[in-house]
Amino acid sequence: MRKSEVLAAESVACLNKALCHLKDIWEEIGIPEEQRLERTNVVKNHIKGLLDMMIAEEENLRKRLTASIESCRKELNKVCLELQMPPFQEDRSNTMLQQEKDIRTCLEVMLKEKSQRMQALKALIEQDQDLCDILCSEPYSISASSVPSLEQLESLRQHIAALTAEKEQRHSKFVELKKKIILCMDDLDQLPETSFEKDIVCEDEEAFCLSKENIDSLKVLLHQLESKKAENERICASYREKIQELWDRLQISQEDRDAISENMTLSKKRNMEALQAEVNRLEELKLRNIKNVTMAIRDDIAVFWEKCFYSTEQRQAFVPYYDDNFNEDLLSLHDAEILQLKQHYEDHKELFEGVHKWEESWRLFLELERRATDPSRFTNRGGNLLKEEKQRSDLLKSLPKLEKKLKAQIDLWEQEQRREFLVQGQRFMQFVTEQWELHRLEKEREKQERQLKKNKQTEEDMLYGTAVRTPTKRRFLGSMTPCKARKGNAVRTPVRGKPPNPGLAERNKENICHLNCGISGGLKTPSSPQRNFSINSVASTYSEFARDLSKASKSKCTPDVLNSTITQL
Repeated sequence: MRKSEVLAAESVACLNKALCHLKDIWEEIGIPEEQRLERTNVVKNHIKGLLDMMIAEEENLRKRLTASIESCRKELNKVCLELQMPPFQEDRSNTMLQQEKDIRTCLEVMLKEKSQRMQALKALIEQDQDLCDILCSEPYSISASSVPSLEQLESLRQHIAALTAEKEQRHSKFVELKKKIILCMDDLDQLPETSFEKDIVCEDEEAFCLSKENIDSLKVLLHQLESKKAENERICASYREKIQELWDRLQISQEDRDAISENMTLSKKRNMEALQAEVNRLEELKLRNIKNVTMAIRDDIAVFWEKCFYSTEQRQAFVPYYDDNFNEDLLSLHDAEILQLKQHYEDHKELFEGVHKWEESWRLFLELERRATDPSRFTNRGGNLLKEEKQRSDLLKSLPKLEKKLKAQIDLWEQEQRREFLVQGQRFMQFVTEQWELHRLEKEREKQERQLKKNKQTEEDMLYGTAVRTPTKRRFLGSMTPCKARKGNAVRTPVRGKPPNPGLAERNKENICHLNCGISGGLKTPSSPQRNFSINSVASTYSEFARDLSKASKSKCTPDVLNSTITQL
């Protein structure tokens, strides 16, 4: 049961209760039946009038709701049609109040959407018109009075975005082209002549029409100017190269060179004329100094021979290099040769520079290897030892990679040139292999020299009891003090009444025998009771003692009895 029905039942019960209460009052008072009837009738009419008034108000509410629903429904259908949207689908199961609320809410949303679309359309049309004026293009085709669909608005926005991007691109291109055109005209000493050129150079940037035709015309104009400029620069560059070459060959003073220094950087018309005049002057001077010029060219040829790793046969193939009859023909041959060498070097510059880089890296590697064996390196206090070791490690990694890269380049070079690539008279990779082998042999030689030196020192220590050369802190691993060590090296006097242990005496004889027999060259030292050999006089540390003992055990000429205090030499 609904709550409203419960409340209605309660209202009826309340009314009945009130009437019963009135009846009780009336009986208690003693009101006659006729008056009771009248009073009850008054109560009934009062209640009936109140209820009729309430019913009339609710009826008016229902009529207003019905009228509002119809009005909103018509307006909503019209707006949906304008917005090109499907009609509003009502839920007929809802009450009138809910229907009116739903339709009115939807109508408000649709009217707001319509207003927003019209405002957006107006703004977009204005933007489109402005862009079309700047780009000299046709406006977007759309009605300004009709409500646009979402697709139409999005299409217009994309069109405006494309126009905006095109405008920015054309404006940037225009500014870029304008700067280049002005610079080219300045370099060419040229002033604007046509009205189009004057519009570019003199007018405001914002006033220039960014049509596609105008941009294309700008490109054509710039290309023409750049072609002229490039031609001038090419001519000036050739003049400068020729001038620099003749300066060096003719040994022109710095003062004379500084006189035209401005023309050596700029390429304007007046600079080109000045450079041409200098070339003519130097050519005349060259003819008067043919020998000196030819010798200067030969120096350049020798430099490029080295850069290109020319063999002796290749160098001797250029016979004019060894001709001392200096004349214009000989000079021309030298000019042609140096040009050919320069071109050859430029064509294979990467390969030649790679070989030079390997040679420099190899020299640095050998230097670092030499330093690594230098005892004085331990006196370093600036961290150079660690840096050099890292540098040497890096070279050990980079050299094989560089060699692999060079091998591929050399193979390609030999295929193209149809001849072998030689360095110091042999193929480069063979040269590299020999360098590594020589380095390995040198390391082996140094290692053997160190071993011989160490063996010789050990022999002297065993023979003469030379003091230990290792640091004092590393001599003993136990708690023995230097004082005790010296006592241990002293000769013990046997206790009276107890003869020396026969086994110890026998081993002492064995030590002396092996010592006397093990010294090369036949040198024998008579045994003396004052000279004893301790472990400290034979090996500076236990590790050296054990290492020497191991070497002695591996020797081909192992003695029948191995004494632990003698190092096999």
